[in-house]
Amino acid sequence: MEFIRSKDELRAHYKAAHDRAVKKELPFLDAHARNFLAKSPFVLIGSQDGAGNADVTPKGDRPGFVAVLDDVTIAIPDRPGNNRLDTLENIVANPAVGLLFLIPGMNETLRINGEGRITADAGLRAQLAVDGREPATVLVVKVKAVYMHCAKAFMRSELWSSDSWPDRTAMPSLGAILRDQLALAQSVEELDRGLDESYRKTMW
Repeated sequence: MEFIRSKDELRAHYKAAHDRAVKKELPFLDAHARNFLAKSPFVLIGSQDGAGNADVTPKGDRPGFVAVLDDVTIAIPDRPGNNRLDTLENIVANPAVGLLFLIPGMNETLRINGEGRITADAGLRAQLAVDGREPATVLVVKVKAVYMHCAKAFMRSELWSSDSWPDRTAMPSLGAILRDQLALAQSVEELDRGLDESYRKTMW
């Protein structure tokens, strides 16, 4: 198998980008981007460490959980997770981040690229608290590029159409997966109960 090794070689396989696709990129958060962020409960964060190893992590919370600090700055609270800190450690080493925001039922997405920094600022953590529970840290992103992404990927995948969703029982539970992958002695039922209990107690 031969691989493409240059931008010119890659571009030879595609038509030129439409003028609107190029011009739609903004260097700041306009009213539409702010409105999208206010309604979005979910974001995917792409990052790389200093050696170029990539990672994408999901962050979800109540709609509008990402705070707009000004026209070129947003803040994303870090809620309780597995404490691997893959994304946060990447950002400490390499501040470049790519963000993809989703709104359930909406096929278009909001893309934001920028530079991230991690802070444990007391005031910002208090501002982003939920039911009195503050995030451990906050990812502050200086915005460099903002643009709306078209709907084709979501239309092709029928992501929001429940008629296209597979039966959940066609996939094993996370407890079953962990039991197999880690060769754990507990039963699947016990592992699933433990996960459910953890979810209830450590959501925020």
